[in-house]
Amino acid sequence: MAEPTPRPAYPTALGASDLRTITLLGHDLAEDIMGSVGFGELAFWLATQRRPAPGETRVFEAVLAALADHGFTPTAIVTRLTYLSAPDSVQGALAAGLLGGGSRFLGVTEDTGRFLHDVLESLDADLPTDEAGWDAVALRTVERRRAAGEFVPGLGHHVHKEGDPRTPRLMRIAQEEGVFGPHLSLFAAIGRVHPKVLHRTLPLNGAGVCGAALADLGLPLQLLRGFALLARTAGLIGQLAEELRHPVAQDVFLSVDLNNTPVPPEPYTPDPFTKDPRED
Repeated sequence: MAEPTPRPAYPTALGASDLRTITLLGHDLAEDIMGSVGFGELAFWLATQRRPAPGETRVFEAVLAALADHGFTPTAIVTRLTYLSAPDSVQGALAAGLLGGGSRFLGVTEDTGRFLHDVLESLDADLPTDEAGWDAVALRTVERRRAAGEFVPGLGHHVHKEGDPRTPRLMRIAQEEGVFGPHLSLFAAIGRVHPKVLHRTLPLNGAGVCGAALADLGLPLQLLRGFALLARTAGLIGQLAEELRHPVAQDVFLSVDLNNTPVPPEPYTPDPFTKDPRED
């Protein structure tokens, strides 16, 4: 007689349920977590499978607050416009806004965290122990980026040209909670030394400092953009709630639609140094 085929097993330390109970992270969801664990703390716990210390939770939730909303950014506008087009699909409107989280908006959080981490991993010696040591590392880093014709992630902002108010505040919170680590130290040093190389002063932006803070908390670098999107989801819900009360999407749509200017077609001219993909 043939041996019975074993049932597949899919182990998880996250959510599981039976007839009467739901467990999450090894705890009873209803009795141990609901009403006792805040959402920010739970999000951190789910990602790391360790419960954060109170100071870590404070920094993490400060990051979420910093990234929740920043006015009529493209992510907010597209969410409102998508809702205008498909009011029966709140999920579509939210998804449209989240899909716009890329290298210019929101994605800077991940880009900065990864960039700082790569620099730290490249150091042969021990990490600097004072401000002068961090400044030396930062100076070499900015010089190399400049020589390569590359931007420094987290440096510059299209609005807060004289300083992003989120940056010093988050750094102070991290210092108060004892989690101001090497990523924030390097980021702060970049802010001090880059004018020597770039010959102008640019602000350390809020998305960048959030990436540095999340990296110092030991959160997975591959998920840093996910945390930015988690924060922005709350902001986009706020955008939709305001759109319900005081709609502007119709005006935005009509402003573009009624003010377009027809021009002659401009044929596409391929770059002579770039292979035409149609040749493949």
